[in-house]
Amino acid sequence: MDTGKENLIFGLDIGTRSVVGTVGYRTSAREFVAIAQSVRFHETRAMLDGQIHDIGAVAATIGEVKRELETKTGTKLTGVCIAAAGRVLKTRQVRIDYDLEGEAVIDNGMIHTMELMGVEKASDMLRREEKGGGNYFCVGFSVTKYYLGDVAIMNLEGHKGTAIGADLLATFLPRDVTDGLYAATDRAGLEVINLTLEPIAAINIAIPQKFRLLNLALVDVGAGTSDICITSEGSVTAYGMIPKAGDFFTEAIMQKYLVEFSVAESMKIGLSGKRKKITYKDIIGTKKSVAVEEVMASVTEPMKELARMIADKVKELNGGKSPSAVFFVGGGGKIPGFTDMIASALKISPERVTLRGAEVLGEVRFVEENIKKDPMLVTPIGICLNYYEQNNNFIFARVNGELLRLYDNGHLTVMDAAMGIGIDTTSLFPRRGDGVSFTFNGKSRLVRGEAGEGAVIKVNGQLGAISTPIVRGDEVVITPSTKGEAASVSVESLAEGARSICFNVNGHKVTAPRLLLVNGREAEPDMFVQNGDNIEEADYYTAGRLLEYMDVEAGGTISINNIPALPSDRVYENFTIDFEIVGDDTLLDNHNEMVQDVSDVSTNGEESDTAGAKSSAEYGAKPAQQSIAGAGSGGSETDKNDRQSGEANVKAAGPAGIHSITVIVNGMPVALNGKDLYRLVDVLDVYPGFDTRNPKGDRAVIRINGADSDFIHEIYGGDQIELRWE
Repeated sequence: MDTGKENLIFGLDIGTRSVVGTVGYRTSAREFVAIAQSVRFHETRAMLDGQIHDIGAVAATIGEVKRELETKTGTKLTGVCIAAAGRVLKTRQVRIDYDLEGEAVIDNGMIHTMELMGVEKASDMLRREEKGGGNYFCVGFSVTKYYLGDVAIMNLEGHKGTAIGADLLATFLPRDVTDGLYAATDRAGLEVINLTLEPIAAINIAIPQKFRLLNLALVDVGAGTSDICITSEGSVTAYGMIPKAGDFFTEAIMQKYLVEFSVAESMKIGLSGKRKKITYKDIIGTKKSVAVEEVMASVTEPMKELARMIADKVKELNGGKSPSAVFFVGGGGKIPGFTDMIASALKISPERVTLRGAEVLGEVRFVEENIKKDPMLVTPIGICLNYYEQNNNFIFARVNGELLRLYDNGHLTVMDAAMGIGIDTTSLFPRRGDGVSFTFNGKSRLVRGEAGEGAVIKVNGQLGAISTPIVRGDEVVITPSTKGEAASVSVESLAEGARSICFNVNGHKVTAPRLLLVNGREAEPDMFVQNGDNIEEADYYTAGRLLEYMDVEAGGTISINNIPALPSDRVYENFTIDFEIVGDDTLLDNHNEMVQDVSDVSTNGEESDTAGAKSSAEYGAKPAQQSIAGAGSGGSETDKNDRQSGEANVKAAGPAGIHSITVIVNGMPVALNGKDLYRLVDVLDVYPGFDTRNPKGDRAVIRINGADSDFIHEIYGGDQIELRWE
């Protein structure tokens, strides 16, 4: 047959009772021209309730339909569109929100990404709620409502916004249902180019888009299943299925009249005709004749039962209420009186429950003669038309070595492949390490973790991205992203900028660094900040902690502001604290001399301000290592006399005793000048190799001529000084 048309579409309705094939094309005027049709009934019960049980038998029937249509059209048929019955259909409704990270003009890519996120969310929901949920396959989804921010909108494309959302209905079938369909068509020499659900195919014909603002139900009563769709407010809002249909009536006739299935099927079909009697032969071989009314009586109870089941399911899918009208397609609902039973069960007017056939096939032109526009043809034609509406076929691709079947919506990307094998989409993007959130002196702070590495994606060996398109046979390798190092903040690093605090101790001014309190307790050495910590600079010392800092021991009563006190009592800034010192009485004098010396230097210019600040801060920064009690430990008395005598000539050379000296610091000669007396702290102004503001270890090693010392100790020309972090 010469159609004068290319790109013919071959659609197969592989039903429980029969296989119906249609070949045709759509014109520019959106009219569909069916140029050839073929119907073959299964010789055995190779399918039950929409599930293929005998793949070989079903493949043979498909092959017969294919060959007949090839003969009629004169065309070799290789690709086929099919539909799956809603057997064990699962649906999940989800709300998905997508933050655009700033205002942007919304395009189809953004909308598609959001929809895929919704499908993934629905898949996750199914896996959590259903045993074996991972063995279900998404065969379609529909968006019931879009949102621009929080405002419902019909079409997002072209609008500008910062966030979009959608209410999405995703539909899932067990993999064994789709696997059986693919196996049977493949064995018949056909490649599936489009797969949809039977109720989706039927609704495209029976309830056009312009009617979907109404609350309607479509019921496709086949042989093994009754598939249901609900429409409302312009969208398909629910899908459902009853695992009973026309075969339920056929089996009742088998039991009543003791006939085989094919005979009972013929008797059932006879109920829709104008005959008054039905003749049959039972399994004994006896030929009999019975009134149509009697056969009708044998199926009345099964009809009422199925009508009740369908009505209950329709109301369940419709939020507990009956729809405004119900349309029936398929051959199973053609028995007289069945639609009236549905109307009664739903408590709606009988004229609002009707079969859809010729009136919805008005835009379908049949080239073959004697083709009756019948409800049985709605689904086969709808399968063909679905190809044009949405090219939803499955493709195979290999993802990380795993052969994966993907539901092709025409714009598959690496993101779809990642979701197909269960890769968490967050692992496709660089992940920052855990941060640390805390408060410091009453202000919130957040230190972020390190950034991780992004996922490495290759498609057929070439570097790609999550948006890279994929097609049949592609090889995709996804190396997930990494998570960066967690944030690490030492309490000591916060102390580097801490202010100092001054006290009057036994008539002397003592300057100390403010203590850091972590959650009300003094910070321990080498302590790191934890999430939620409250850190603050203390405005006090306890008397005991101040003595510990000064490395002295009180020999009698401690007084704070002339009031007897305990070691646990607090000493605030500029408070006076008095006590007797056990040991060397000159300790405070030495400490006061250093403080006074720093004060004197700070008056000599901006450069000396830095030196004074460094001396004062360093003296208090490491209380555990800087001991006032060790002020005289920088060598023996003999060593001290030798150094003093060695400098006699130098001192005499300068005015008022001011002189220069050279000391050896970590093996390096360091010259000091401009003073009449030098202390170890003066070395820090000119020696860059020991930074007190950026400690490189846990403890400072401070030695003069091999003996442990501190920064206020006097130094002389030729002294060997060791300064390092340990």
